[in-house]
Amino acid sequence: MANKQSSDGYGAESIKVLEGLEAVRKRPGMYIGDTAERGLHHLVTEIVDNSVDEALAGFCTEINVVILSDDRISVEDNGRGIPVDMHPTEKRSALEVVHTMLHAGGKFEKSAYKVSGGLHGVGASVVNALSDEFEVEVHKNGKIYFQRYERGLPKTKVEERGATNSKGTKTTFSPDSKIFPEIKFKYEIIARYLREMAYLNAGLRIRLRDERINKAEEFHYEGGIAEYVATLSKSNEALHDVIFFKGVREGVDVEVALQWTDAVHEVIFTYANNIHTAEGGTHLSGLKSALTRTINNYATKNSLFKNKDMRLEGDDTREGLAAIVSIKIAEPQFEGQTKTKLGNSEVEGIVSGLVNEKLGEFLEKTPPVAKKIVARAVEAATAREAARKAKELVRRKGA
Repeated sequence: MANKQSSDGYGAESIKVLEGLEAVRKRPGMYIGDTAERGLHHLVTEIVDNSVDEALAGFCTEINVVILSDDRISVEDNGRGIPVDMHPTEKRSALEVVHTMLHAGGKFEKSAYKVSGGLHGVGASVVNALSDEFEVEVHKNGKIYFQRYERGLPKTKVEERGATNSKGTKTTFSPDSKIFPEIKFKYEIIARYLREMAYLNAGLRIRLRDERINKAEEFHYEGGIAEYVATLSKSNEALHDVIFFKGVREGVDVEVALQWTDAVHEVIFTYANNIHTAEGGTHLSGLKSALTRTINNYATKNSLFKNKDMRLEGDDTREGLAAIVSIKIAEPQFEGQTKTKLGNSEVEGIVSGLVNEKLGEFLEKTPPVAKKIVARAVEAATAREAARKAKELVRRKGA
């Protein structure tokens, strides 16, 4: 076939192949959502997530995040340090491979990370591609290693810079003004995210310092998500102390914290591998079905319904509930790159089974609290029924 421009101007030569990080710079929104405030702050979360994954793997206990005076960001952890040795197939340092190639990372091979939030291996390389300056320092094997990049391209080789007794990785970057129209990091957005990470990883110590406004905070919660739920429900009157339980089923780690209050709405946050699944998914449906079933079964068994035929609906059992479900799974399936909904079908049964068992045990052991929870749900059901009758009455009058 002749290699000439087709008559409609759309031939083979029209197909452009974007090599490596060039694709990220061309379409940043595909990787970080947008180039406004949300995307800018997403750069920070991508780098912090790598440190949190080290904590999940059991190698990191501290993360320090600094907003530098010139709106650069520095993230340092005391994990294992990114590998610096020669990559077997790429024939260059693994450190450079991680930062310059998309879909290169330790999250695909389960020997390095059994569980992680970074699934696509794009985090560090995407941030590098969208930064006009990006520096990484690794403390490993008793040595300090350093490499500098500009807009995703290495400007130095990986070089040794002396000896050290510490371990870990420190990343410093400045977002590229050619990509981001405004580079102004907001303390509260970063603080909110780091606080959430500290709640989800009990015992992990995360520090944030802002050199621009001379402000610093430390996030460290030994109580993990139980402390998180107590915070969520503190503006309302709680009916009982936070109920917390966890378990491992079929290799999936499940943590659940629950507290009923006098609020009229429910507040439920769900997480998979530390990622906030804002649209829920199978872990949320597992929790919801188990709550309805367990509370109905307990109330029926203990004759707590005035009417024997009464059945509580899901909304009744969740009114006033503050809850968090956090799961850790080796192969999470998220719907979309933004990871807002969990799709693993097996998780629904796993969460549901654990909640049935543990919440059932709790209700049996603490009848006074169980009665309060059932009474709260019955009250919600009664109000719902009254509202339905009132609506019917209005319709009949109208007819």
